[in-house]
Amino acid sequence: MGTTAGIGYSVQRDPAAAGKEAVRKALDQAKTMKPDFLFVFATVGYDQQVLIRSIREVANAPLSGCSGEGIITQGVADETNFGVAVMAIRSDELQFYHARVKDIGRGADVAGERLAQDIKPFLSEKSIACFLFPDGLSFNFDPFLSAFEKSLQRKIALPLFGGLAADNWTAQKTYQYHDDEVFSGGLSLVVLAGNGGVAWGVNHGCVPVGAKRTVTKSKGNVIFEIDGIPALEALKEYSDENLDSQWNKTSLNLCLGFKTPEHIRQPYGDYIIRYMAARNIREGSVMIQSDVVEGSDLWIVRRDKELIASGIQEISRGIRGQIGTRKPKFILHFECVGRGKVVFRDREKLELINSLQKNIGEDIPWIGFYTYGEIGPIEEHNCFHNFTAVVAAVY
Repeated sequence: MGTTAGIGYSVQRDPAAAGKEAVRKALDQAKTMKPDFLFVFATVGYDQQVLIRSIREVANAPLSGCSGEGIITQGVADETNFGVAVMAIRSDELQFYHARVKDIGRGADVAGERLAQDIKPFLSEKSIACFLFPDGLSFNFDPFLSAFEKSLQRKIALPLFGGLAADNWTAQKTYQYHDDEVFSGGLSLVVLAGNGGVAWGVNHGCVPVGAKRTVTKSKGNVIFEIDGIPALEALKEYSDENLDSQWNKTSLNLCLGFKTPEHIRQPYGDYIIRYMAARNIREGSVMIQSDVVEGSDLWIVRRDKELIASGIQEISRGIRGQIGTRKPKFILHFECVGRGKVVFRDREKLELINSLQKNIGEDIPWIGFYTYGEIGPIEEHNCFHNFTAVVAAVY
């Protein structure tokens, strides 16, 4: 039999009707009524529990996914409040194991250790990769990764791919999916194993807009001072917006670039990009989604349309170079919300997505979502990204 995968999506407003339409289309394309696994991504206009329940009523298979700011499939990049995409997979050569942690508020390190212990029984030399979907409002990648990989005790780390769940810019509540469960403040993970492999590409497309700065006071993932002044004061030099009332607009237009570690600099580029997920006006601080060390070099950066477009081509060339003549069985795509409608008109956005899909394969089952943060390896090192596209092709 090998592997068959199918994609379905719906933009109906009724959650039960949308879920059933999307999963039935996916099953039809996969030519099966008994899938082995379902990936689901949806936007937050729906009653999430009704949506997931309707999908499982049609296809009672293991399920994982999360909410996003928008959904992506072949020829579709829909950033509305009502959109759901389902991938149905049937395979006798690939295996899927999934787990979840419901409360990551106890600490990202605790979540990493708990998740590692849950998946350890499933791991073997045939394990290929993990797909991770954490809450986009409370996740801190660095302590999670450190505890996760330490607990697994593998000589070579499993590649991690994924995206942080989003909620259409409201920053109120994101959702994670695990079988029939819909929850917030947690994470869902899928282990892929069997006879196969994964090829991938990662690219951000940002450029600095000023000179190098220095983080002079920080704790964990919070930056208190830049060059000896409150972080918010430093940012005012780069924005005409009122940071109190126009924070969302400011954080969309400006992001932070940190010097890329030397061991991944050559394949990745000069800057690791970080989105400013929140700010504290009283403290004058900003929060990012990974830890930052005092004394770190820092640049204020912005997105560049031309670099984003050329980066898309680099992703497709890189994946084609890795897979050679092999054809991917399916593709998962994680695209930053800062690379969607806030930067590109619908036509421009679709042209970029279409060019990527055309270069890798227009007939390949393809699913993804617009995220609050992206996860993808640089060579053998698992990394967290912002304002980035991560594309993983399973072959």
